[in-house]
Amino acid sequence: MARQLAVALWLCGLSPAVAEDLIVTLSSEKVAITQKFGGADIALFGAIGRDAATVARSAGYDVVVTVKGPRGQVIVREKQQAGPVWLNLDQRKYIAIPSFIAILSNRPLADICDAEVRNKLRIGIDPLVPAQGDRTRSADPDEPDFRNALIRLRKAQKLFLEQSGVVRFLSPNLFQTEIRIPGTAPLGHYDIEVAVFAEGVQLTKGTLGFQVIKEGIEHRITDMAYQHGLLYGLMTALIAIAIGWLATVIFRRE
Repeated sequence: MARQLAVALWLCGLSPAVAEDLIVTLSSEKVAITQKFGGADIALFGAIGRDAATVARSAGYDVVVTVKGPRGQVIVREKQQAGPVWLNLDQRKYIAIPSFIAILSNRPLADICDAEVRNKLRIGIDPLVPAQGDRTRSADPDEPDFRNALIRLRKAQKLFLEQSGVVRFLSPNLFQTEIRIPGTAPLGHYDIEVAVFAEGVQLTKGTLGFQVIKEGIEHRITDMAYQHGLLYGLMTALIAIAIGWLATVIFRRE
């Protein structure tokens, strides 16, 4: 009977109710860093679509926006004082760590879904910075301290942040938020993942991204250094010699 019903539905062109879909867009897909760059804001807008057959969500929707910067290697060193000097006594290497992480939501993450779901879907700073112990040791009980130090330092630099209440619903199906890019943001491509939840379950998600690039004289100097390395080196040496000669002329003693 079940097989016959499935065939009948297919022949009639019918299908089960389609879940919510999501449309997201940005106010800009490029952040230009100039000499006086101190940070920038990018507005994100989203619309949650549902057809007539989709079950109404009595509790409303939750939205989590995850922004990840270019990935790279990070070395966390432990310094200890030995007399008048500080020495690097131990270190841990973390590979493929996002240089920037921003988690933006309309409510605290713990109220949106439980820890197991967050870890599975990699939502939050902790799941995006996995533990990476010393491979030369069978066990590494000190690794959590290095990992916590990495997260703490990146938060102090405003490169890792979690903010709740910053995703605002303009209507039951429309939302908006601002992504703050600090002045210390690294160059490169940034990925954005927007996830829609209801009653602790992820319904749909959308992805998009933007670029952080250099513009102005800094961009031209960087291009010259990469494309004309020999000429750039000669010009740098000549400028240094000229500045040194000018300094001797200005401060020459009679």
